[in-house]
Amino acid sequence: MSLAQIVSLSELSQPFWPDVSRVTMEKATVRDLHLKTSELIKKVAEGQSYVIELRGKPVAELRPAVTHRRGKPLPDREAFFRTLPRTTDIGKILEEDRI
Repeated sequence: MSLAQIVSLSELSQPFWPDVSRVTMEKATVRDLHLKTSELIKKVAEGQSYVIELRGKPVAELRPAVTHRRGKPLPDREAFFRTLPRTTDIGKILEEDRI
């Protein structure tokens, strides 16, 4: 017996593990989104997530935006350039670099 006989092709195209993020999401239809946009947005602002369905199939997710934390700021490049010696003689720069 071959693998194709055991598992149909439609089952092979499906992931083996369910999408865990959708387990905790509420469902809303496209019509709900059209009629109750402000209500859904208020709930999303409070942290609720939704799976938007069209004819019973998920087509989109509506969830709070991810805010990225800013990391350590980069050093001031212009201040670094000001610390370098002012010369336009490329030969001198190369000689100093070789030492």
